[in-house]
Amino acid sequence: MNEKKFFWGNSVSSMQTEGAWDVDGKGPSVYDVKTAGAESSDWQVAIDEYHRYEEDVELMANVGMNCYRFQISWSRVIPDGDGDINEAGLQYYDRLIDSLIKHNITPIICLYHFDMPLSLAKKFNGLINDHVRDAFVQFAKIVIERFSEKVQYWIPFNEQNCMAFEEGFQNSGYLSGSRSIEELYKISANSLIAYAQIADFVHSFPNMKVGGMVAYQEMYPASQSPEDVMYTRQAMEFINEDFLSFFASGQRSPEVVNYMACHNLSFLNDDINKCLLNYPNMTSDFLAFSYYYSLVIDSQLINDKSKPNYFMTQGKVTNSHLKTSNFGWQIDAIGFRNTITKIHNRFMLPVFPAENGIGAFETWNGNDRIEDDYRIAYHKDHINEMMKAMQVDGANVMGYLGWGLIDIPSSKGNVEKRYGLVYVNRSNHDIKDLKRIPKKSYFWFKKFIAEKDDTLRKEGVLK
Repeated sequence: MNEKKFFWGNSVSSMQTEGAWDVDGKGPSVYDVKTAGAESSDWQVAIDEYHRYEEDVELMANVGMNCYRFQISWSRVIPDGDGDINEAGLQYYDRLIDSLIKHNITPIICLYHFDMPLSLAKKFNGLINDHVRDAFVQFAKIVIERFSEKVQYWIPFNEQNCMAFEEGFQNSGYLSGSRSIEELYKISANSLIAYAQIADFVHSFPNMKVGGMVAYQEMYPASQSPEDVMYTRQAMEFINEDFLSFFASGQRSPEVVNYMACHNLSFLNDDINKCLLNYPNMTSDFLAFSYYYSLVIDSQLINDKSKPNYFMTQGKVTNSHLKTSNFGWQIDAIGFRNTITKIHNRFMLPVFPAENGIGAFETWNGNDRIEDDYRIAYHKDHINEMMKAMQVDGANVMGYLGWGLIDIPSSKGNVEKRYGLVYVNRSNHDIKDLKRIPKKSYFWFKKFIAEKDDTLRKEGVLK
């Protein structure tokens, strides 16, 4: 009988790990030219995994991780986004993948994590332009074909539904314009068309699997008022469920499609409606998502002319029933279970929590171990709720990936917002020696993974 893996692992993006921003022929991305701020670093060094990947892979293997979801940088492979291939860039990923396989760690590749090649952002304003969409698909096919014999699992876009609300402009390489709702829907449409083409191409290779991914935003109504309940449901449908529906079935949410028709946006949906016909093997084999916190929606804060895509941002209020992290994110492990179970119930595909974690301020004095009990509590609670989703609710879960389990800059470039089980010795403005120092949570996680694997074997999940 073939061995079945439950994935325990690490999940990262290239811009937050690799550094080496101008090394070995890499072209600049939109992140490479961002400057440091008072509470952020620039993106040129990150944690220098480009030169230290073997050390980091060994740290992952030692703690018991058997999976690494990482992004291949578009501008490292094709420096200007749609020109010549940089063979040195592909060779770096060959070496990284080989090292992972040597350590029995399954590579899962994400193809886009918001770092648009700077050339395409400047020339075409990013993914809003059809030429950029087509260039991305071409890049994806080059990478997929190159690594098809080594990599089984693919995720075309990180948190793809972020293209559907305010963050969509920044995440798509959009540099200038009116930021209209029409433009936002165009960006979303282009990302979905690209996903369909890439997923269909993945399925042209035997035994390869593809999954769409969202940043799942669990939301609760602020009260029992019908308005709060309705606005929360609409926000969930437009921000979470629409993209998941497309990944699972090739069809967008009927509510979103009707909204587009009523607001003269249906022309943007014409090509999307043809995706399943043109790319019949485009549907996902699994559904991936990131989850960090939940939020509450108060309909009274939402402008009556606002679009459902913006309800989450406008209506968000504090949940008095939950604790809050140092950075204002509310900790909700039960919401994690509910998210897993809802996705599985609605779409009946394997569910893959691909990012989860907690950021905190931490310092190292050069001697004492970092006692990050709050991180242990966070991961323990979330994993235990995930197990309930599997054991009690019947959800089919592929694994659990922590976000940045070796410290990396946060999504806003703040190195001092630390997620890792392993401390990296640098600050926002001082690179220091980049030494890796395991925290208390590292040793806890090693023991915890072994215990959970024993449980999964007894239940027949692992063979």
